[in-house]
Amino acid sequence: MAAVLIELSGIERVFHLGDSNVHALRQLDVSIGAGDYVAVMGPSGSGKSTLLNLLGLLDRPDAGTYRLEGRDVTTLSAEEQARVRSKRIGFVFQSFHLVPRLTAAENIALPMVLAGLPPAERAARVSRALSDYGLSNRADHRPDQLSGGQRQRVAIARATIMRPAVILADEPTGNLDRATGEEVLRLLEQLNQDGVTLIVVTHDSVLGARARRQLLMEDGALRHDRRRDSETNPCAPPT
Repeated sequence: MAAVLIELSGIERVFHLGDSNVHALRQLDVSIGAGDYVAVMGPSGSGKSTLLNLLGLLDRPDAGTYRLEGRDVTTLSAEEQARVRSKRIGFVFQSFHLVPRLTAAENIALPMVLAGLPPAERAARVSRALSDYGLSNRADHRPDQLSGGQRQRVAIARATIMRPAVILADEPTGNLDRATGEEVLRLLEQLNQDGVTLIVVTHDSVLGARARRQLLMEDGALRHDRRRDSETNPCAPPT
């Protein structure tokens, strides 16, 4: 059995909107093993995006504990969380989130610049990433000079350049045609086969079915925890 990478215990997240309290996450208990491939699914408003933000240390729970690689990251300062996020978590978004004025190579290098890696190491890693993702002839192109598929490949290269433990992908094929989306999924799945934990948030049931495990969210709660190789087990912890 794989080591536990992520462990959420009793997670609550409440948003205050006027006189109303919206329970975005309710008593969420989830464990995810290192190297797992998980799809987080559910209708709009089910808590998928809130969960993704918490996993990515972009938001804090109102109650409960989040352990990443055995470390309670809910008690860390914002600066400490930022350091963990830069080194251990990679993000891939539907809208790419590339910096428009930077070239493909500069966008890929950005996490390393922020982390203070030496220029020689940055250059070597960027060169390898450009080659691995078929972008060597696009290194000096800005995002507006790239196709959608090329932009998403740059985004994936940027997400993985710090060699994170987990990739969080939010509707990664949402802005791509089917053929390009398939190519992007193959890239992400190859990273997973190489040992990176992959968590994909999606509305697409076909995309979700590719994952080894599906977490179905509804009204902020985990309604089903399904594994592709087992029967549906409502709200059960992973085995």
